Amino acid sequence: MGVDVVVLSRDNQSGMADQLVFRQSGDVHLSVKSVLRSVLRSFRSLFPAVPGLTKRLELCHVVLISPFTSPELTHWTLANGVHCVAAEMPDAPLMCLDFWCRAGSASEDTGEEGMAHFLEHMVFKGSERLGAGEFDRAIEALGGSSNAATGFDDVHFHVLIPPDQASVALELLLDLVLNPSLAEKTFDLERDVVLEEIAQYEDQPDEQVLQQTLSRACPQHAYGRPILGRPESLRAMTPASMRRFHQQRYRGSDCCLAVSGCGVDGLKQSIETSPLSALPAATARSSHSGLDLCPGRHHIQVERLESARLLMVWSGAAAADQCWVVGADLATTLLGEGRRSRLVARLREELQIAETVDMDLTSLERGSLITLEISCNPTHLEAVETCIQEQLTTAELFTPMELERGRQLVGKGLRYSLESSAQVASMAASHRLWGREQNLLHPLTHLRSWSSERLQAELMQQLHPDRACTLIATPGSRH
Repeated sequence: MGVDVVVLSRDNQSGMADQLVFRQSGDVHLSVKSVLRSVLRSFRSLFPAVPGLTKRLELCHVVLISPFTSPELTHWTLANGVHCVAAEMPDAPLMCLDFWCRAGSASEDTGEEGMAHFLEHMVFKGSERLGAGEFDRAIEALGGSSNAATGFDDVHFHVLIPPDQASVALELLLDLVLNPSLAEKTFDLERDVVLEEIAQYEDQPDEQVLQQTLSRACPQHAYGRPILGRPESLRAMTPASMRRFHQQRYRGSDCCLAVSGCGVDGLKQSIETSPLSALPAATARSSHSGLDLCPGRHHIQVERLESARLLMVWSGAAAADQCWVVGADLATTLLGEGRRSRLVARLREELQIAETVDMDLTSLERGSLITLEISCNPTHLEAVETCIQEQLTTAELFTPMELERGRQLVGKGLRYSLESSAQVASMAASHRLWGREQNLLHPLTHLRSWSSERLQAELMQQLHPDRACTLIATPGSRH
């Protein structure tokens, strides 16, 4: 087996390679670590005289082309509509069991704000079989770990477990998630925990600036509400109301179970005869409107804010439009990822008027969000806004070198994630739950369709400052 390294560009001052492409000869699978070791050896042969080479490898953008392939996915559906997907990963040391449900905060009705996240907490307080804390102790005794997360669109519960204990862990996980006890004696105590979590969140100036931006950008949409909910709604909740929420949403086609790791085929029979098969079929729910962002410019003062913050939010296509999502990922990478990206290079490296520059794409099922967040000295706010205006409206087309760098970073990020059984299960479950039964690398098929001209005509036009909801937060008294 060999690794061929091609230097695409080189820093003229240091002699370091800026971008590399390497290809594997032979059919042997390389892990990320082994590939990087091969690259390091190649670097040393290419640049033997460069001091401190090992410490400077983080400056290089390594593009992994052929060593990574998407794990083969097996899809099937239970009679009641529950989605199932399995990913065989022979080299994975742990198996991941990941249960997903379309029961995120966006599924909450009026008065239920925070119910999805509160229910996630209550699930771990025990089931009809397991008392509070018994699930965690049982999973740890099996050599595993567990966690959960609530988002706008969905909620998921996952377990990482040695493969030989997967069947037992699956039984425990499904019992916990599908049969929560919601005992009154723990309900009030856990509500206090969630209320304290909200209080801590509200006491973090940076988090509040982001939430204030989303609230103004999406005032009539679920994506504008805090996932944690509102104290007044939480205080009105009861075990009975939470049980109704659980029974109405944890149903058939609204649920998906993904398993990834070594030996997943042996779990298929256990899944098909598990309590998943007894879930009632999902009932039709009213359709939800797409994301309609409200542009505008706002200013707030926030006490204990260390630096000024400028946040801009744009809306975009829903996650189902994967071509758009890939294009937006590429555009935000070119603009705001790494020192060579346009906004970082201009604002932080050249003009030195920004402390941090972050640009992110959040792909959501009802419409995606693109956020730009910049921290700076309050005296530099005007100059920062002027520079952003220039970069987003009058900048030249992305150069071939920029475009290739961006494509490589986007591709690398997705390929790296496929090394982890937890990430594979998460991606496979999310795609399947929302109707995207596909190879996990499929989004990359759209990458080459985004030329500089297309980016300029479609995405940069969409990222015009006038189309954003802009919030400027400065240190001071809270209004």
